[in-house]
Amino acid sequence: MRFARNIVAALAAVAALAANAADNTLLIQHEPNGSFKVWHIEGETNLTDAELQTLEVSARPGGGETIQTSAGPASAFETGNGIITIAIPDAPRDKALLIDRDACGGVGTWHSAGPTVLTDEQLTDLVVAAQPGGGKTLMLGNSRAKAFTTRVGVIAVIWKPVERRP
Repeated sequence: MRFARNIVAALAAVAALAANAADNTLLIQHEPNGSFKVWHIEGETNLTDAELQTLEVSARPGGGETIQTSAGPASAFETGNGIITIAIPDAPRDKALLIDRDACGGVGTWHSAGPTVLTDEQLTDLVVAAQPGGGKTLMLGNSRAKAFTTRVGVIAVIWKPVERRP
């Protein structure tokens, strides 16, 4: 129950910060080889809710059947920890999506390509600073970031601070 409350609190904080975010919200996953996989909240490839649901149901560990979508042929993969990714090989740049269900069952998608590029050092700083209710605010160049731990990885909200008038 406490874990569920922490997740709900983190998602609420992320939503509040994302509403003011000028740059991006990222999902950072630490890979077994020590690298990071970064997913973006916004991207070029957008599937309809019906397409996402059809792909989600078809997901298999080795990849589900190929389904024609508005972005081209796609197939869904179920990972060992219940996360589903969608491969869209014909997409120009944003060739993969990650399906994320929130605590209320709502479906969200994360994109493999997006506008924000961070260094490994910045990604490491965000992952280390992440807390369930949000870690300390970090400076990333001229932007600020706050990181939250979730079941699918670390969510980092990055924004440009509002300049104060003298």
